[in-house]
Amino acid sequence: SYPKQLLPLVGGRSMLQASVERLEGLSAPGGTRPPLVICNESHRFIVASQLQELGVEPGAMILEPVGRNTAPAVAVAALHARASGEDPLLLVLPADHVILDVEGFRDAVRRAIPAAAAGHLVTFGVTPDGPETGYGYIQVGDPLAAGAGAAGPGETGAHAVVRFVEKPDAETARGYLADGGYAWNSGMFLLRASRYLDELGAFRPDMLAACRRAVDAARKDLDFIRLDEAAFSASPSESMDYAVMEHTGRAAVVPVSIGWSDVGSWSALWEVAEHDENGNHLRGDVFAHDTHGSYLHAEHRLLTTVGVDDLMVVETRDAVLVAHKDRSQEIRAIVDRLREAGRTEADLHRKVYRPWGAYDAIDAGPGFQVKRITVNPGGRLSLQKHRHRAEHWVVVRGTAQVTCDDRVFLLEENESTYIPLGSTHRLENPGTEPVELIEVQSGSYLGEDDIVRFEDVYGREGRDDGDDGDDGGGGDGGGGDAA
Repeated sequence: SYPKQLLPLVGGRSMLQASVERLEGLSAPGGTRPPLVICNESHRFIVASQLQELGVEPGAMILEPVGRNTAPAVAVAALHARASGEDPLLLVLPADHVILDVEGFRDAVRRAIPAAAAGHLVTFGVTPDGPETGYGYIQVGDPLAAGAGAAGPGETGAHAVVRFVEKPDAETARGYLADGGYAWNSGMFLLRASRYLDELGAFRPDMLAACRRAVDAARKDLDFIRLDEAAFSASPSESMDYAVMEHTGRAAVVPVSIGWSDVGSWSALWEVAEHDENGNHLRGDVFAHDTHGSYLHAEHRLLTTVGVDDLMVVETRDAVLVAHKDRSQEIRAIVDRLREAGRTEADLHRKVYRPWGAYDAIDAGPGFQVKRITVNPGGRLSLQKHRHRAEHWVVVRGTAQVTCDDRVFLLEENESTYIPLGSTHRLENPGTEPVELIEVQSGSYLGEDDIVRFEDVYGREGRDDGDDGDDGGGGDGGGGDAA
């Protein structure tokens, strides 16, 4: 529910925000347009909030009801871009990459423009710095001939793609590195919208047809565009590489060396992070003694290590991870065991984000639950009531506006109110600063389905999309005014 692209893993910005920021200063003939954002509908408010923090107004935010991999997602973007009658170049960027050489990235995009404008589907191939087995590879061919989208004299430009190669074993990867004619497949592309749709139609007409139906039947929802669920769900799930790039005769590659990583593991994050004199990356309140080559990440408590090497130690509100750096890919096995055990930590953080703000489940026991609620400026929870619980609210920061039955009143810092069982109530933030309060629920049943919603400004009535049901929701099965 809170994936890596929304986390500030490198620097103070989230990976999504860093992806958007590196577009600044990127010039192209005819100018550039605001970004099109394709995301899952359950992430829409977090994504919108992070873009708002940057002061970026997206060209559109298109919501996928289900994940269908990159080929359908890019088809949807291309169809949306073509709807106005224009046919722009699309720069396709996953939002979870780290790129250390931002200017080098921008230069690579500029070098790719001639080939893309000439009708090639251009990918960016990262020059390998080791025999990595976690990436697919591209065999790089000859430079494109003049008039076929090649760069001008003295420029590097694009090359033909000989073939795409699946993730290799270690011996094969070492052979690719020794050969020197291979690049990592970055998953970034530059292509003409119409060209991509033509190629997709040639190789996966079923996918293109499903995406067309999903876009044609899409509807506006606040600032979002919701794809038609039935149509988009009918699309096959496939990556751009499998659906198009491995089959087209128009593939091209621009080799790059830009400090790129897709941060597919904690060890990959250690590789791109800054290190101290002992090769450690320390984030948060960390003291390391006689410790080397480790990634140490503390969010809420003091983390200390003594006499250890090559560890990944990550402390969050929810859990603590300790793993050897060379085995961080095996964390998936832990996630699988959590799901088998019915543990919510596999999917939810203790802090859950909602369109109006966030909540953090602090404590729970028989007959009670405690949450810390943050309501953003202008945020407004739904008008609702509960059948089985009462609630106590204590404001610890800011000024809240409270509706309780026929009363509407302000609640200042250090003031509290009681919401009796069965009372119609709402919480709002009329100010310009966040409101924080402590909510104590008490009652015979605290499940998130104990709600009757009368009105919601975020259009969540009658729809179970991760924001509906109890405004308190949560990974512990509890309720509260926090969803």
